[in-house]
Amino acid sequence: MKVEKLLEIIGSDFYTGVPDSQLKALCNYLMNTYGIDPKHHIIAANEGNCTALAAGYHLATGKIPVVYMQNSGEGNIINPVASLLNEKVYAIPMVFVIGWRGEPGVHDEPQHIYQGEVTVKLLDDMNIKSFIISNDTTDNDVENAMKEFRLLLEQGKQVAFVIRKGAISYDEKVEYKNENKMIREEIIRHIAAVSADDPIISTTGKASRELFEIREANKQSHKYDFLTVGSMGHSSSIALGVALNQPKKKIWCIDGDGAVLMHMGAMAVIGSNAPQNLVHVVINNGAHETVGGMPTVASNIDWKSVAKACGYKQVLCAENYDELDDALKKANNTDELSFIEVKCSIGARRDLGRPTTSARENKELFMKYLW
Repeated sequence: MKVEKLLEIIGSDFYTGVPDSQLKALCNYLMNTYGIDPKHHIIAANEGNCTALAAGYHLATGKIPVVYMQNSGEGNIINPVASLLNEKVYAIPMVFVIGWRGEPGVHDEPQHIYQGEVTVKLLDDMNIKSFIISNDTTDNDVENAMKEFRLLLEQGKQVAFVIRKGAISYDEKVEYKNENKMIREEIIRHIAAVSADDPIISTTGKASRELFEIREANKQSHKYDFLTVGSMGHSSSIALGVALNQPKKKIWCIDGDGAVLMHMGAMAVIGSNAPQNLVHVVINNGAHETVGGMPTVASNIDWKSVAKACGYKQVLCAENYDELDDALKKANNTDELSFIEVKCSIGARRDLGRPTTSARENKELFMKYLW
């Protein structure tokens, strides 16, 4: 169905969420219609953040908000749904629109398989009534579902539309870009060259896919790299755990701005522990590029000041390849916790592949190398 019709049926004028490729039609419509507008549309740091923000909107207006997200974000909403929204607590009504990655019977990446299996069950467990929208779902079907949903919303309950692959569409195009010059794949190539045989933990999305292909092109082993194919926002914490327990090895974390924002408290924990052997590289393109390019708030943040405040000892920033090489060299030659922000353009190769090894194979090879 057309996304315009879906939102007309829902009837809300406030949306907040974390972008998802399955919901690209919705995200593009919201960006074309509202952009980033505190009255109508906010892209938040994580799904729990969205849920609490939407709750505040309801408290202030009495209206029903919409939270959109990938089904991987269900884990982030469990706490606010159970201890804030639930009818046994504050009874705050809300509509969730959820992209169904890893739907059983539909091929998808390994990080989505189990999440896809439990997507509807988790909603049931949270007492969130759901309706699945498929390619053949009619406008009338959705209207009837929304009639039932309105009765539940009036009782302070939450409801969800679960969106199957290709089930919603939007005809207009949106171009996402910035003024930065460096290309992420080339940035990662420079990091891989300097890190040599040091272990790398890379964040979910295209960064890990690009690192994998760089190793393939260089005819290198993949044993050096832990590719965090899921668990967005947690790569730096994984890297911290590795660095603290492998103090004789230099550990590199290749992170993204959207991932850092999702669980930003990790930086404070890293800085507090201050492992001398950890280099945290944040490639900042100000976008959720892996799922379509929608903006993050990272372009407006002074990351150097944040890193210094969190306790990182050496803090650097690079806006071109010469600055990048200089920063990487300094981090490599310094025995102290280092942070490097790298300003990056939006975009990737159209023929970018995916890892050909399984997640478990990646883990076992990486562990064998560490030990």
